[in-house]
Formats: sequence, structure tokens, C-alpha cells
Amino acid sequence: MQWRNIVRLALAVLALAASPAAAADAPKVVRLQNGLTVMTIEDDRFPLVGVRLFVHTGSGYETPKQAGLSHLLEHMVFKSTAKRPAGQVASDIEGAGGELNASTSFDSTVYRVDLPADRWRLGLDVIKDMIFDAKFDPSELDSERQVVLSEIARGKDNPDNRLFQLTQSMAWPERPYGWPIIGFPETVSSFSDKDLRGYVAEHYQPQSMLLVVVGKVRADEVEQEAAALFGSLVNDRPIAPPAVYPLPAAVARPAVRVEYGQWGKVRLQVSFPTPGIRSADEAGLDILAKLLAGDETSRLYRTFKYDKQLVDDVSCASMTLERGGLFFIDATLDAKNVAAFWQGLLAELARLRGASFGDKDIERVKLGVEDSLYGAKETLAGLAMKAGYFRFYGYEPDGEANYLRAVRLVDQKALDAVIAATFRPQRMLTAVLVPKADEAVVTAAGLAEAAARLWPLPKDAAKAADAAAAKTATETIDLGSGRTLVLLPDATLPYVSMSMTYNGGDGLLAKDRQGLAELTAGCLTMGTTKLSTNALEDFLADRAASLSAASGRDSLTVTSRFPSRFQGDMYGLFADVLSAPAFLKTEVARQVKDQLAAIKSKEDEPMGLAFRRLFPFLFSDTAYAYTRLGDAATVRTFGPKDVAAFWSDQRARPWVLAVSGDFDPVAVRRMAEAVAKASGPVKPFAFATPRWGTNRQDAAVLPERRQTHLFMVFPVPGIDAPETPALHLLNDVLAGQSGLLFTRLRDGESLGYSVTSFLWQAKHAGFLAFYIGTAPEQADAALAGFRQVAEQLRTTPLPDELMTRAKSVMAGDYYRERQSLRSRSSEAAQSLAAGLPIDHDRQVVEAAQQVTAQRLQELAEKYLKPENAYLFSVKP
Repeated sequence: MQWRNIVRLALAVLALAASPAAAADAPKVVRLQNGLTVMTIEDDRFPLVGVRLFVHTGSGYETPKQAGLSHLLEHMVFKSTAKRPAGQVASDIEGAGGELNASTSFDSTVYRVDLPADRWRLGLDVIKDMIFDAKFDPSELDSERQVVLSEIARGKDNPDNRLFQLTQSMAWPERPYGWPIIGFPETVSSFSDKDLRGYVAEHYQPQSMLLVVVGKVRADEVEQEAAALFGSLVNDRPIAPPAVYPLPAAVARPAVRVEYGQWGKVRLQVSFPTPGIRSADEAGLDILAKLLAGDETSRLYRTFKYDKQLVDDVSCASMTLERGGLFFIDATLDAKNVAAFWQGLLAELARLRGASFGDKDIERVKLGVEDSLYGAKETLAGLAMKAGYFRFYGYEPDGEANYLRAVRLVDQKALDAVIAATFRPQRMLTAVLVPKADEAVVTAAGLAEAAARLWPLPKDAAKAADAAAAKTATETIDLGSGRTLVLLPDATLPYVSMSMTYNGGDGLLAKDRQGLAELTAGCLTMGTTKLSTNALEDFLADRAASLSAASGRDSLTVTSRFPSRFQGDMYGLFADVLSAPAFLKTEVARQVKDQLAAIKSKEDEPMGLAFRRLFPFLFSDTAYAYTRLGDAATVRTFGPKDVAAFWSDQRARPWVLAVSGDFDPVAVRRMAEAVAKASGPVKPFAFATPRWGTNRQDAAVLPERRQTHLFMVFPVPGIDAPETPALHLLNDVLAGQSGLLFTRLRDGESLGYSVTSFLWQAKHAGFLAFYIGTAPEQADAALAGFRQVAEQLRTTPLPDELMTRAKSVMAGDYYRERQSLRSRSSEAAQSLAAGLPIDHDRQVVEAAQQVTAQRLQELAEKYLKPENAYLFSVKP
């Protein structure tokens, strides 16, 4: 797992965990006789259930020789069990319309099942079976070991992952937190089935586990079923709480580690050791991270990104674990800017005090934290993780309320204490990834010398202080002239989501103007004739609101989400952004710079490069053949006049505005009518039909990477074709952990860690793609595997169990994905803008339930012909 994902997961779970459950009943908690804790939350909003099993074991519980064993175990439990052959663990859940996954972190392993409410017992049965009745077959272990080794190699290609590994080894040398969760090739290669069994016996004690069930269930039935399935487990040894790591001693010189490689940008990570979970500083650290670099209104963003333009990106995060934590400051920038940024950052840290932040700024961030706490209440999956996190990590009984209370108490004085305890030069750790071409520009010695000079150690560092203190009918309104308003009321939460989709986007651009639609979308929210960029950012932050725009190949979408109590303000801002954007020269120049950085970043990552090159390879004309961000030389030429001219054309095209949540329909309609009037006479838009390319094979090269990424692309019809439901079903047959591609190429042949398929459809064109990330020497075998799967689908009718599974996956995915307000407003706006029914996605799901195995075979015979496929790869 990438370090950024680890930090974001910890922050997200903590944020989710601090919100009171609104529509759900209070948690009901019991402890079985063997010590296993069962927590049930009855919530009947959706016909779904979320099941989580938290286990106190992860990489932090391993010995050096066991590095990576927790993660390998997480993989192996998906294999054969005493009553399920390989693949059936996932197949049973997906066949019921559910999802099954697991994750390993430093302090825990979490098993996750989300499925229809009437199948919750199956979820408990599968979790119990896959862990405690796993066969750990040696041949399956050999196969999965290769998958994990491939995953280790893949992770080394990711700069964020590599950067965090450097920081880990500096912060926690010779400790479990100091090595990768995934382990090392030498340790993973050494594990046997005996090691796996021994690890389960030692760490999967019932006293160390928490079972969480949330959704449309009865607590007494859950408790009875849990006792029947897990009650026979016994504790055979005492479990001691993990020992907290002491904070590192002061160092005489700044600790800096630099690594050179084939990177496109410098990535710099500064970190400071902090206390772990449940510490008195936890809330203060979270607030401080957001004040420093949480969004566009934050101190470091405004200074180094907006004003001085020294960085492409700057962010902060506080990661708190059981045995300790780290406070991160991350920046991505060009090597030529490192010296100026480093000097400025050190000066900021040296003089930072609680009084550096105004009361308004602090209150804004606290409002944002409180706002994020409502996120868990939108989905049962979030609610399950929220409740489980606090219970599992010992925040009980009033952990949620206590954390929120601590957030509300943070003020300048509290921040001053947290800053004094955290930002100490003698404990600063700096890890840097530098392009090889810039070895002479950025060095460890140079950074260390500058740090010692600009932020010297205190004369008596040992005496620095060590402590401080979240139903009514749909209405579609034709506003005339190709403008449509959709109202989707839902008063469950006091929030509103708006999605506005215009026809156009790249489809309005000539070939030599590629990238202008995306640039305009980025500039659209950077100020109006009434509000500067900074004032607009402050306006949003003061209301815990979001506003963004993005361009597509045939559309441009503007979205916003905000608390209902601010809807009057937000409707006015939304209309101003659409009707009177500023497009100032300075702001357009900033966005050009950001887009150039994004282009370079995409080309520095295998999948980013793949998707920049894939569409121009597949199509020979129309906007579907464009690179979405454009090329650097063209983007550099764009200015305010280009952006304003494009927006003048774009805003005159047909649009659909969909609003979901707890809103005032009269106020919404008034705003929509004002926007329609300001848009002027409508200009028609025609969806293009692209020509397929004549070249059937192409490749891109990324030097010094370790994996080859392969795409086999089969042309299929567009989204309004009658074959679309069957195509979606075919894709679900192929994708997923129990799909044909995964079971054949990963489970069966261990050819790669990431194996899937995906379906892309525009109005008049589409494709179904097979994808795998594999070792270069296995690329030919992977392509042969693709061909064999296609041949199997063309010549052999699918068995009933695979058909049932795919249909259940489609239905389950649809209802899970549309729980949030934003997903519902986006679905309505995008469907109607494309000329489809407002419930097009639901109609596709329902139609797919009637598709037969013979129909899928006919579809495969027609479209899955390798001789007609396009082959694209990214090679090391």
C-alpha cells in the first residue's frame, strides 16, 4: 500500500469515526464468552449490510524474519478452504451481489464484506471460513507468493511509495514500523504453509478481534450467529498491549536522505515523530495539518504554491498509529526551486506559533473537520469502519464525542503547545527523491547544511516541552433551449450536491487546441468578477463547501457540495462562477503551470502514461483521439483570451443541472433559470463518431521501471446500443476477484498482481479492454492468456454460477455506488446530457438480468476477436 494511501486511510477512518450516527440506532455491543467483541448497528436506510472483522495484527506485530507475513496471509485466505475450492470465497460473495476485500496495515488486518441485507449470514460464514479453515495449500502458496513478489516490484515503481519507505527506515530503524507492510522479497520467498498456520494460531485470538455488522439486521440475530460461528474459538495465550515506541533522541545534525532515480520531479518529505493514537495532541495535530497545507486556503499552499509558485503541490498529514506517529510535510517541485523552497519552509517552521493562525482560520478548519465527519453516515460501509475504528482502538465508550470535543477546543494556545512539542529541528527527518539529471543540484549534504544554518538546534534541546494538549419524487424540469433541471430530494442528511453537465468539452476543440477545455475547467473556479481566487477559496472554506470543474471528451461538468444551511450563499456563487468567471491573466498562468506539471506527472507513472497514449492510438480523428491535458508546447501558448473564448462557446451549449439532497426547490429553480438566461441562445452539439486507427499495435517506454502494462482492446458499440447491457455483463464476467481474467491469469498462472477488464463507451463508440501488470519476461504468456480467455468465451457457454455471479455484481455495484448524494446527482446529469434516460444505468442493470449465456457467447463471437484487437503496452 502506498504511504499516501496509508495516511489518507488513517485520516479518513479517524474522521469518519468521529461523527455520531444519525439515521442509525446506537451501537449494541456484546462480548462472547471467548472474548470476541461483537458490535451491531441497526440501520435500515438501504437493503445492504456491511461486515467488518478487525484483528489486532499487522506488520507492527511481526519479527524481522516475518516481515510481510501478515500481508501474505491476507492474500492466502482468499484461496481454498476446508469447504470452498480456490476462487469460491470471492465467488460466493460476488455471486450474492456483494464485495469482499481485506487490508493489512501496521496495527491491524481488516476483513470487509458488503452485501445485500438478506445475505448477511453468508458474509459472516465466509469470513470465518476463509481465516480459520484456510487450507494454505503449498501449491497455492507458491502461486500467490509470485503475485506478492510482483506487487513488491510494482510498488518500487511508485515514487510516493518509495519516498515513504525511506521515511519509515529513518523514523523507526530496526523496528516493525520501519519496514514495508508488504515485506521484502527474501522474507516473502521464505514463508511456508507452516508459518501461515503458526501466525494465525498466535495472533488470531478471539480476544484480539472485533466483529462489526451494520445495516438492515437485528442485533440479537447477529449475536446469535456470531456465537454459533466464532464461539468455539479459544484463547491459548495472553495478549499484551503493544509497547509504545519512545520518541527518538535529539541528533547533532539534520537527518537527510536523498535517492536519485528516473523521476520527472523532486519529491521531498519532511517528517517529525509524534505520539500515537489517543494522545492529548491528536486533535491538535489534525487541525495543524489542515491549517498548514490542507487546502487552497492553507498557509503553506498560499505561500509556496500560490504566491511564490515554487511547488507543484504541497500537503500535510498527521498519521497516528498505536506505537507512535509521524507528522508529514510533502512537496513536489522542480529541482531548480528546491533551494528557495527549502529556505522558505525552514524559516516558516522556525517562526511558527499558534498565533500565526487567526481565529477565523482555526474556526474554518474546525468546521471542515466537523463537516467531514458526516461522510460516514452516507454509506453503511463508512459507518461500519467509523464505529469499528473507535471501538477497536480503545476510544470507548465516548470516543466519538471526545474527539469532536477535542477538535472544538483547539485554539491558538493549544496549537502553540502542539507546535512546540512537534516541530523540533533535532527530530526533523527529510527524505528526498531526485531525478538523476539533477544530482548536482540537490544533495543530502546541501540540504543538511542549509537546515543546520537556517534552523539551528536549540542550545539545550533536551529541555524542550514534550506535551500540550456527520423522500420525495424526482422532478425533471425543461427550462427550454436545451437546458434541463433535475430535482432529486433526499432529506436524510443536511447537505446538497449539484452536478451540471454541458455537452461539449474536448468535442468543441480543433486538433491544435488540445488541452484548452481542461485548462478552462481548471480556471473556471479561480475567481469571479466579484471574488478573487483567494476570496473564493475562503468563501468555500468558511462554508465547508466544495466547488470544482472538469472537462471530458464530449462534456464539461461543474460540481458542488455543501451543508444545506449555506445553500442560499452557494446558489449565488454557483451562478456567478458560470456567468461571470474572472479568467485573470495571473490565474490562467497559474493553471497553465499546474497543467504542465500534471502532464509531466502523468508521463512519470505507467498508468498515467498509458491513458495519455491509449486514446490517440485507438482513434484517428475527433476529440476522442485527443490527449486530455494536451501537449506541453500547445498548453504553454494558451492565455486568458483563449480560455474566455472557449467558455463563451461552451456555456452556450445544452446542459443538465441535477441537484440532490436537502434543498429548497424554489431557490434552486430560481438559480437555474438565471443561469439559463445568462447562457444566451443555445448552440447545438452533435456527438462525434470517431474512426478507429489503422495501426493495431503500439508501445510506450518508461526507463528503469520493473513491470510491463498490457492492454488488449476490443472495439464495441456506443452506450445507447441495444448490446450495452450484455456488454456490461460480459465485463463483470471478466473483472473482479472471481472473474475469468483474475482466476485464469493471477490465481491460475500467477502472471501479475493487477488483472482486470474495463468497458468504456461514448455515444457512438466504445471498447472492452483486458489489462494486466506483469513482469516483462511474462508479457508473452499474459497475451496468450488474454487470447485463451477470449477463445473460451467465444466457444464455450458460461456456466450458470458465473452468469449469476456477474448479474449479482452488476446489481450490487449499482446500488452501492449510488448511496452518496454526489453519485446520484452526477448520474442524472450525465445520463440526460448524453440523451439517455435519467435512470439509464438502472435500466442497463435490469436488462442485464435477462441476458442468457448463449447471448454472451454470441457477443463474444462478434467482438472478442484477438485478430481485430488493438494491443498497447507500457514497457520498462
